[in-house]
Amino acid sequence: MYYTAEEVRETVLGIIEQLAPEPTRFDPAKNLQLVDDLGFHSLALLELAFAVEDDFDLPPIDEETGRSIQTTEQVLEYVIGQLTAQEQLVSS
Repeated sequence: MYYTAEEVRETVLGIIEQLAPEPTRFDPAKNLQLVDDLGFHSLALLELAFAVEDDFDLPPIDEETGRSIQTTEQVLEYVIGQLTAQEQLVSS
């Protein structure tokens, strides 16, 4: 399957908003800290990783990479990077 960057952005931000323990603090226009701003805890972060992997058919996120992803923008960058590497990202 092929995706545009905008489709990825909408989907990823939708997943984050849906799974955020504190969704009222979610603002798609801001680069928010997953833990500090949105209240993600370890189980919620795992759910987020599984949801992103599932929606985009990505390989499992390794622990080191998972720990380095701390903001909404970093989630987007990770997914776009993975899709680019798999040649599944297209220009809009």
